[in-house]
Amino acid sequence: MAAAKSKKIVFIVFLVIFTAGLLFILFNESGVVKYVKLKSQLDSLTIEIQKAELVNEQLRAEIDSLKRGDPAKIERVAREKYGLIRQGEKVYRMKEK
Repeated sequence: MAAAKSKKIVFIVFLVIFTAGLLFILFNESGVVKYVKLKSQLDSLTIEIQKAELVNEQLRAEIDSLKRGDPAKIERVAREKYGLIRQGEKVYRMKEK
């Protein structure tokens, strides 16, 4: 009877220590849960960086075409971004509903 009781106590102590260790591994400052969150954040930031690099490349291409003095490109930018018109032209603006 005493042997069974001592085995039961040893098992309970082992179970408590094992559970505490598992909780520590999962939820401590550098645990698995934090690792998964940081990995997810890293993935999303990597995607943002790739998008920003693509936008930067497009802007560099636009700058290069403007520096080369492409008249059609310069006129398009002047019209779209700055609302400039040629002499004698009329501008019709459409209101959105």
